[in-house]
Amino acid sequence: MTRGQYANFMTATGRTTIGCWHPGPEKTDITVANWRSPGYPQTDDDPVVYINYDYAKAYTAWLSHQTGNSYRLPSEAEWEYAARANTRTPRFWGANADEACGFANVHDRTSKRVNKFDWSPHNCDDGHDKTAPVGKFRANAFGLHDMLGNVWEWVEDCWNENYVGAPSDTNAWVAGDCSHRVLRGGSWTMAPVFVRSSSRGGNPISSHVSDNGFRVARILP
Repeated sequence: MTRGQYANFMTATGRTTIGCWHPGPEKTDITVANWRSPGYPQTDDDPVVYINYDYAKAYTAWLSHQTGNSYRLPSEAEWEYAARANTRTPRFWGANADEACGFANVHDRTSKRVNKFDWSPHNCDDGHDKTAPVGKFRANAFGLHDMLGNVWEWVEDCWNENYVGAPSDTNAWVAGDCSHRVLRGGSWTMAPVFVRSSSRGGNPISSHVSDNGFRVARILP
């Protein structure tokens, strides 16, 4: 979901914007960041960030009411099927992480130079050091953009360390540590090992982070 789409939801519902406090360079300057002011420039076409699981869920309920269609967060199984697009390689474009910059906004040479993260970048240059407009990079074989990179995406499933006992169908796994939910896809901040179709993480449902966003799935009648 884009920043502009999310702004429509926040205006219509009058919800309170939640901020995240950060210490400044001198450890004494405190700044607050949120989806409106993430600490770096964004356009309305960039992915919305600093979104927690509860607000992502609220958005799907609001969108369903507004449109008369049924929307929800995808399950983890649905998300990975969509991300892989019938591929078996680590990434939908292949095995080579350094080919990412034609397909995804990732931690690359530009990001390394600007952000100075300690970890190794993808050895390519996508031209962005923070988020990039949604849909700018090449889609996968299903026509889906930004399934890897740009922002981590919330899915419906509760957090489990592995898939032992997971549903054998595409339903969300709503057992385990449900105070944490799964995020998929990696982001513009991540080292190559995290920007893979199988990469996954879990955050508290209340957490709102500078590279956490979401996408929605529509339930067909």
